[in-house]
Amino acid sequence: MTSTAVTPAPQAAPPLSQGQRIINTFVAPSKTFADLKRSASWWLPFLLMSLVSLLFVYGVDQKIGFRKVAENQLQMSPKNAARMEQLPPEDRNRQMQQQASVFRYFSYGYPAVILIWNVLIAAILFATFKFAASADVKFKVALAIVMYASLPLVIKSLLAMLSVGVGASADSFTFQNPIASNPGYFINPAESHWLYSLGTALDIFMIWTLVLTAIGFSSVSKVKRSTALLIVFGWYLIFVLASTGLGAAFS
Repeated sequence: MTSTAVTPAPQAAPPLSQGQRIINTFVAPSKTFADLKRSASWWLPFLLMSLVSLLFVYGVDQKIGFRKVAENQLQMSPKNAARMEQLPPEDRNRQMQQQASVFRYFSYGYPAVILIWNVLIAAILFATFKFAASADVKFKVALAIVMYASLPLVIKSLLAMLSVGVGASADSFTFQNPIASNPGYFINPAESHWLYSLGTALDIFMIWTLVLTAIGFSSVSKVKRSTALLIVFGWYLIFVLASTGLGAAFS
């Protein structure tokens, strides 16, 4: 009489909590993204990004002021700065106040921008992976991937908040480049806007986010990691070139 050995079935990975997902995004991202196939909930990273962005904006409002933010933004565009200088003092002051108000309202409403932007990015990547790479992925999972992959930008905002809190120079502050995390931080956009834009695109936190996004899509589908990286960075390159061209045209 012979006996047949039975190979035990591999146990499924235990489900992760929202907090565990956030931690694993930084230390074991594949675990987080694989768990999104079980539950594509993305509310916690969105709330975390929203809270940190609001705290950062509040710190800028208190320490630097949106009038100064608007003035710094204006100096990035020599044409607009020259046009503003030609106005009578009262008109110039009124326009600067209006621009400061616009920056304040937009900045405090940034959580809505985060949501809309991430939905747009998720839609583009979802369509690309599904139809160009034949990935078996759902839109809600794609959106969750984008939300969790954006968490490194929270670290950037926290560092920027710290920089503002300890007395960063108000004269050089911009929301686009609050800390020296990319070569564009050291380039004067008024001298070379396209070089500034390209340098800003090489941000270590954005590159981190892009890599996590590619890991996410390859973890929830059968798409190779190299293919996922090519798709994600390809779309980013298109965005950078388009925004650089538009920025140079209107600077």
